[in-house]
Amino acid sequence: MATIADIKSALENVKYPGFAKSIVDFGFVKDVQVEGSACIIALEITSSAPEVEENLRKDIHSSLAGVVENITLNIKKPEAPSQQSNSVSGKNIAPQIKNFVMVSSGKGGVGKSTTTVNLAVAAAMQGKRVGILDADIYGPNIPRMMGINGKEVEVIGNKARPFKAYGVDVMSMGSLMEEGQALIWRGAMIMKAIQQLLRDILWEDLDILFIDMPPGTGDAQLTLAQSVPVTCGINVTTPQHVALDDSRRSLDMFKKLHIPIGGIIENMSGFICPKCNEESDIFGMGTCNELAEQYNTQVLGHLPIEPAIRQGGDNGKPIVYFQPESQTAKRYMQSAQKLIAYIDNITGTVSNASIQPTTPPGVSACSSAGASSSSHNGGGCGCH
Repeated sequence: MATIADIKSALENVKYPGFAKSIVDFGFVKDVQVEGSACIIALEITSSAPEVEENLRKDIHSSLAGVVENITLNIKKPEAPSQQSNSVSGKNIAPQIKNFVMVSSGKGGVGKSTTTVNLAVAAAMQGKRVGILDADIYGPNIPRMMGINGKEVEVIGNKARPFKAYGVDVMSMGSLMEEGQALIWRGAMIMKAIQQLLRDILWEDLDILFIDMPPGTGDAQLTLAQSVPVTCGINVTTPQHVALDDSRRSLDMFKKLHIPIGGIIENMSGFICPKCNEESDIFGMGTCNELAEQYNTQVLGHLPIEPAIRQGGDNGKPIVYFQPESQTAKRYMQSAQKLIAYIDNITGTVSNASIQPTTPPGVSACSSAGASSSSHNGGGCGCH
């Protein structure tokens, strides 16, 4: 007669669909009971996709063949999101992507890339088809964090194929240029690079493309907003008030670009000691709550400082994937759930038509010709 240990050992061979880790490693097996030649297995998974459940049922029965005769599977999963229209007006140079999420910050060094990586992997673990576009021209760190540093880009025709890592499609400026090379680019070059990363990459049909933006509020943000209908923006900050001052500028930019605000991530919010597991507010915690209320948005999560986050980023092993039972990984998963719910609620209502240039092609809005043309419809850049 099979024991609980025998069954759990067999379940270690069942990979979660789309990933290299087993359902046991992910902690999805919540209970195993044995009654004679029968067993009852309770699973709690993060995907609402029916094909994920179907694949798991098939693989579990296959792995337990010869171990136990009668298998009862009780699978708990999130409710499937309601289907939404995705009709938009305005420009969209990557129409195969359903939702674009701009991950931004008012300043550098607040953990924006770390947030992008772990939110994207968390969304993929919840059954979404996800991509990451590393558009941080001056500091492209995503390749190292996703374990693709130094890998050669595959070119098909005149387009590049994204890398695949942890269930996520990935492309970065860091993979397209020589390692360590400094980019000293003017605004026009940055704008062209952003458009090429959207148009000349073989992106698949994605539910969400997370876009890791350069810090600040400049040409890259405006170009993205005018190139695709950005579903929502996320602001990444730290608890210090000097960081929140910069966050206000980032959130104000979302409003001016007519980008819905999906939420705020408060990074470095508390410190979890790796020895005693106690959490201390060394930089403060919860200071962004008032800011969220001011901009009528939500706090997606308070993410602590934890050595494993840094180690995972340096080694290309995102904490949400490799340590799913950690407090930080659980908070990333919760943040991703909040974000997905917000996206499902507003999908189909986002348009970038209102910020399209009103000047003729090739004419600057700040030129005399552009000003003359725009004056007929109340447009213009506002500098005259």
